[in-house]
Amino acid sequence: LCPQMNLLLREYLLSGEVSEAEHCLRELEVPHFHHELVYEAVVMVLEGSGEGPVAMMVTLLKVLWETGLVTLDQMNRGFQRVYEELGDISLDVPLAHSLLERLVELCFDRGIITKALRDACPAR
Repeated sequence: LCPQMNLLLREYLLSGEVSEAEHCLRELEVPHFHHELVYEAVVMVLEGSGEGPVAMMVTLLKVLWETGLVTLDQMNRGFQRVYEELGDISLDVPLAHSLLERLVELCFDRGIITKALRDACPAR
Protein backbone atom coordinates (compact mmCIF):
# COMPACT_ATOMS: atom_id res chain seq x y z
CA LEU A 1 0.00 0.00 0.00
CA CYS A 2 2.79 2.44 0.89
CA PRO A 3 4.50 2.05 -2.50
CA GLN A 4 1.21 2.92 -4.23
CA MET A 5 0.70 6.02 -2.09
CA ASN A 6 4.32 6.98 -2.57
CA LEU A 7 3.95 6.65 -6.34
CA LEU A 8 0.71 8.64 -6.27
CA LEU A 9 2.49 11.47 -4.41
CA ARG A 10 5.54 11.39 -6.69
CA GLU A 11 3.34 11.56 -9.78
CA TYR A 12 1.43 14.44 -8.23
CA LEU A 13 4.66 16.37 -7.58
CA LEU A 14 5.62 15.88 -11.23
CA SER A 15 2.24 16.67 -12.78
CA GLY A 16 0.71 19.04 -10.25
CA GLU A 17 -2.69 17.54 -11.03
CA VAL A 18 -4.64 17.54 -7.77
CA SER A 19 -7.75 15.95 -9.29
CA GLU A 20 -5.71 13.04 -10.62
CA ALA A 21 -4.10 12.45 -7.21
CA GLU A 22 -7.53 12.61 -5.57
CA HIS A 23 -8.91 10.15 -8.14
CA CYS A 24 -6.02 7.72 -7.57
CA LEU A 25 -6.48 7.87 -3.81
CA ARG A 26 -10.19 7.06 -4.18
CA GLU A 27 -9.34 4.16 -6.50
CA LEU A 28 -7.10 2.58 -3.85
CA GLU A 29 -10.29 2.11 -1.79
CA VAL A 30 -8.53 2.19 1.58
CA PRO A 31 -10.09 5.16 3.40
CA HIS A 32 -8.91 3.86 6.78
CA PHE A 33 -5.30 4.18 5.55
CA HIS A 34 -5.47 7.79 4.40
CA HIS A 35 -3.40 8.81 7.46
CA GLU A 36 -0.61 6.88 5.70
CA LEU A 37 -0.88 9.28 2.73
CA VAL A 38 -0.62 12.29 5.07
CA TYR A 39 2.46 10.74 6.69
CA GLU A 40 4.08 9.91 3.33
CA ALA A 41 3.28 13.40 1.98
CA VAL A 42 4.91 15.15 4.95
CA VAL A 43 7.98 12.88 4.89
CA MET A 44 8.32 13.42 1.13
CA VAL A 45 8.34 17.19 1.69
CA LEU A 46 11.00 16.83 4.40
CA GLU A 47 13.18 14.64 2.20
CA GLY A 48 12.68 16.79 -0.88
CA SER A 49 14.23 20.15 -1.45
CA GLY A 50 12.98 23.58 -2.28
CA GLU A 51 9.71 25.39 -1.79
CA GLY A 52 7.87 23.77 -4.70
CA PRO A 53 7.03 20.47 -2.98
CA VAL A 54 6.02 22.29 0.22
CA ALA A 55 3.43 24.48 -1.52
CA MET A 56 2.20 21.60 -3.68
CA MET A 57 1.68 19.23 -0.74
CA VAL A 58 -0.15 21.92 1.20
CA THR A 59 -2.46 22.35 -1.80
CA LEU A 60 -3.04 18.60 -2.06
CA LEU A 61 -3.71 18.16 1.67
CA LYS A 62 -6.11 21.12 1.57
CA VAL A 63 -8.13 19.52 -1.24
CA LEU A 64 -8.14 16.07 0.40
CA TRP A 65 -9.24 17.71 3.65
CA GLU A 66 -12.01 19.77 1.99
CA THR A 67 -13.38 16.80 0.04
CA GLY A 68 -13.44 14.72 3.23
CA LEU A 69 -11.04 12.13 1.81
CA VAL A 70 -8.78 12.81 4.78
CA THR A 71 -10.50 13.23 8.14
CA LEU A 72 -9.33 15.27 11.11
CA ASP A 73 -8.25 12.09 12.88
CA GLN A 74 -6.27 10.91 9.85
CA MET A 75 -4.60 14.30 9.43
CA ASN A 76 -3.65 14.22 13.12
CA ARG A 77 -2.36 10.64 12.96
CA GLY A 78 -0.26 11.34 9.87
CA PHE A 79 1.39 14.42 11.38
CA GLN A 80 1.83 12.80 14.83
CA ARG A 81 3.79 9.93 13.28
CA VAL A 82 6.12 12.40 11.60
CA TYR A 83 6.51 14.25 14.92
CA GLU A 84 7.42 10.97 16.63
CA GLU A 85 9.94 10.00 13.95
CA LEU A 86 11.44 13.46 13.46
CA GLY A 87 14.59 12.54 15.39
CA ASP A 88 15.32 9.69 12.97
CA ILE A 89 14.32 11.71 9.91
CA SER A 90 16.65 14.52 11.02
CA LEU A 91 19.62 12.16 10.91
CA ASP A 92 19.17 11.90 7.13
CA VAL A 93 17.69 15.35 6.60
CA PRO A 94 19.40 18.01 8.74
CA LEU A 95 16.85 20.66 7.71
CA ALA A 96 13.85 18.47 8.62
CA HIS A 97 12.89 20.54 11.68
CA SER A 98 12.73 23.87 9.87
CA LEU A 99 10.95 22.33 6.87
CA LEU A 100 8.40 20.69 9.15
CA GLU A 101 7.82 23.94 11.04
CA ARG A 102 7.24 25.73 7.74
CA LEU A 103 4.87 23.04 6.47
CA VAL A 104 2.94 22.94 9.75
CA GLU A 105 2.58 26.74 9.77
CA LEU A 106 1.29 26.74 6.17
CA CYS A 107 -1.14 23.91 6.89
CA PHE A 108 -2.42 25.75 9.96
CA ASP A 109 -2.78 29.02 8.02
CA ARG A 110 -4.81 27.23 5.33
CA GLY A 111 -7.09 25.62 7.93
CA ILE A 112 -5.88 22.08 7.26
CA ILE A 113 -4.67 21.29 10.77
CA THR A 114 -5.80 22.35 14.24
CA LYS A 115 -4.00 24.73 16.57
CA ALA A 116 -3.38 21.80 18.94
CA LEU A 117 -1.63 19.86 16.17
CA ARG A 118 0.38 22.92 15.18
CA ASP A 119 1.43 23.51 18.78
CA ALA A 120 2.45 19.84 19.15
CA CYS A 121 5.07 20.26 16.41
CA PRO A 122 8.44 19.48 17.97
CA ALA A 123 10.67 22.51 18.36
CA ARG A 124 14.39 22.24 17.76
